[in-house]
Amino acid sequence: MKKFLIVVGILFALGVVGVFAITKIDFNRMNADNYYLQITEDGIPHDYKLDDGSVMTTYSYQLDATNADGKTIPLKFTAQKNLRKDAYLKMYVKKDDQVSSYDEVELEDIPNKAQKQLK
Repeated sequence: MKKFLIVVGILFALGVVGVFAITKIDFNRMNADNYYLQITEDGIPHDYKLDDGSVMTTYSYQLDATNADGKTIPLKFTAQKNLRKDAYLKMYVKKDDQVSSYDEVELEDIPNKAQKQLK
């Protein structure tokens, strides 16, 4: 009976850790390369009609992004809203050109080599 309670306690602890990991860790950003870019133009709107009849609009962008070493690549990505012009974004890129997530950052938060490419 004592061994059973220990096993149940360990499984409960693993379940709690698993739930915490699922809710708090952003797996889209894990093992992703960081690139930086500046929004210089409005996104291209795309309307999608949902099953309930409502319309959802997404905005697509195609901009050049630079990593901390100064390497520049073209990136295509979408956003749920039209992003603010002149905003700086930190892009999380997987498999060379697939954007998995992004954050808005300040110019001072961008590495120096990437800043020089963006100016």
